[in-house]
Amino acid sequence: MIIVTNTIQAKPGYGNVIRERFKSPKNVHTFPGFVRMELLQTQGIEEYDEFQVCTTWDNKEAFDAWVQSDSFKQAHAARRENGNGDQVIGNKITLHEVIVSHLPALPAEN
Repeated sequence: MIIVTNTIQAKPGYGNVIRERFKSPKNVHTFPGFVRMELLQTQGIEEYDEFQVCTTWDNKEAFDAWVQSDSFKQAHAARRENGNGDQVIGNKITLHEVIVSHLPALPAEN
């Protein structure tokens, strides 16, 4: 399993635009190998609004297939065409292999 993090820096005050963009499920949510998406907002930064879009995938091949898909290309092209990308001042993509994952411990049954 892998987690792909897209760290996005947006112009100050545009955090609401980023939050709204990710509120509703997109095509990625139905893509084979997709597990989940989380949007995190970094706290304590005043120079810009920062978010991490974290997507979890069954494997790197599933993520690569998404990036090469027409759905991915259309979603990202539409954002550029309608000006919704203007508030973004930078981003960085990182891939992480999940080595260990723990779930909450269940209480012992009596």
